[in-house]
Amino acid sequence: MKEALKVGVSGVRGVVGESFTPQIAAGFAQAFGTFVGQGPVLVGRDTRPSGLMLQYAVVAGLQSVGCSPVLLGVVPTPTVLLMTKHRGARGGIAITASHNAAKWNALKFADRNGLFLEESRAQELFDVYHQQDFPLVEEAALPAVSCLSNPIEQHFKQVLDYVDVAAIRARRFRVAVDCVNGVGALFSTQFLRDHLGCEVVSLNDEPTGIFAREPEPLAEHIGGLCEAVVKNTCDIGFAQDPDGDRLALVNERGEAIGEDFTLAFVARQILEAHEKGPVAISLSTSRAVEDVVRSYHCEVIRTGIGETFVARAMLRSSAVVGGEHTGGVIIPKIHPCRDSFGAMAVILELLARTGKTVSELRAEIPRYVVVRRKLPTRPERAAEALREIRRLHAGRKMNLMDGLFIEFDQAWAHIRRSNTEPVMRLMVEAPCEASANALIGELESQLTPLLD
Repeated sequence: MKEALKVGVSGVRGVVGESFTPQIAAGFAQAFGTFVGQGPVLVGRDTRPSGLMLQYAVVAGLQSVGCSPVLLGVVPTPTVLLMTKHRGARGGIAITASHNAAKWNALKFADRNGLFLEESRAQELFDVYHQQDFPLVEEAALPAVSCLSNPIEQHFKQVLDYVDVAAIRARRFRVAVDCVNGVGALFSTQFLRDHLGCEVVSLNDEPTGIFAREPEPLAEHIGGLCEAVVKNTCDIGFAQDPDGDRLALVNERGEAIGEDFTLAFVARQILEAHEKGPVAISLSTSRAVEDVVRSYHCEVIRTGIGETFVARAMLRSSAVVGGEHTGGVIIPKIHPCRDSFGAMAVILELLARTGKTVSELRAEIPRYVVVRRKLPTRPERAAEALREIRRLHAGRKMNLMDGLFIEFDQAWAHIRRSNTEPVMRLMVEAPCEASANALIGELESQLTPLLD
């Protein structure tokens, strides 16, 4: 079945050559240029083979409405966001489908502050696109295209200014990093070795965009990294996604510890060694993170799923750190966006400051079991399915901020339609494996017939 084009708060994405074409990319770039107004717009992309083709389309769309494209080349998505603000651009476009499979690509739109568009502003942009009334400029008024040299250096500078580089370098950590043949293949070894003094074992470090494993850095996808950590007696393993905004961890024993602990470790280091303050986390983030934050007597703010919702909540509440269960960490003093490079630096700073291993740090955080499922669904079935599940569990405490979040006696479940895939996401957290599996089994049996 042909995948439909997905348009929402995460931008516009689809399968290249099917629902997502250069014509569509050019049209959305025209709409974005119209939306932000004439002036410089930064454009960056990940390593996917379709990225260059779509970059050409985006450049054409921007120029046609009088915007000046500033090309960053292949860079992490957080670099696009950070540099959009740093350069005073009208906006930014990241060409990346992030954790989606290689056949997908996407355009993600940022405002002049280097933040992805919030929901209402994204809808305004899509209205401009659907009207197809673009203020095209004449040939003589077409703006030039320029390239920005080495934009990653400003990104690195803001990370390095935040952490204690000397303390990290003194430890001479041995680090394994799995770059999934994404943007990390160009930058992660340089960052860890040259700037932080680590000895680096790199995996999947060819920037081909041909992903050597599933691109989402889940535990079941990073077995090669686990093996490399043990084989090379590394202190830690880092797994990135293709555009460098998510990070998962492997301990010194070669065990993937779960994406939630990326945020838990970063939150601990920031609250203990940098500054105390509110922490914003998405609904699906583990209670383990909440336990860490509350141990420092700091406020926890729950948000909807997605970087936009977390980042905006952080700015409203002056949060000192935030993020999501996917390994997306946001440190606003670097830039209010998910950033695997900032997360790697802060976690190494935590290891250097405490002198503890990843396993020892993990053992100090309460243990929960998280189970996830993806259930294929048609968009028209999702809303009715959620209403029925809500009716079946009417006696329980619920949060309707993003899908359906249900609190059970010692567990919770979150059911929501994905922003990035044609699936319903089902996630359960409980104190033990048996109770987590029992609860997700019950909910899956209730949901499946509703989604057919």
